[in-house]
Amino acid sequence: LADFTYFLMSLVMPSSDGTGLSGADLPALGIPGVQEVVARYCELTGRAEGLPALEWYFAYNMFRLAAICQGIAGRVRDGTASSAHAEAMAARVPMLGDAAWRFAEMAGA
Repeated sequence: LADFTYFLMSLVMPSSDGTGLSGADLPALGIPGVQEVVARYCELTGRAEGLPALEWYFAYNMFRLAAICQGIAGRVRDGTASSAHAEAMAARVPMLGDAAWRFAEMAGA
């Protein structure tokens, strides 16, 4: 489920950072929303109970991605980053941390 919800993250991440689709008109783009994708996943995998703890999974994955980006920030600082996009990835740490905490709060933290 962690991998599946990681796949869903682009649907809940802000579109303002160029990687997310939150706030976008998904039907106009021909993209199914979170609940539609979850319903299809549950149908195909035989999960009758759905995904009741979806916010926890989003919090986990956002914190995980923030940690990965923090590692990239360290490589930028040390001058060992190999990607041309490393600085942009490093700059995403605060946004990802804030988003992770919002999902954790929604989940009851």
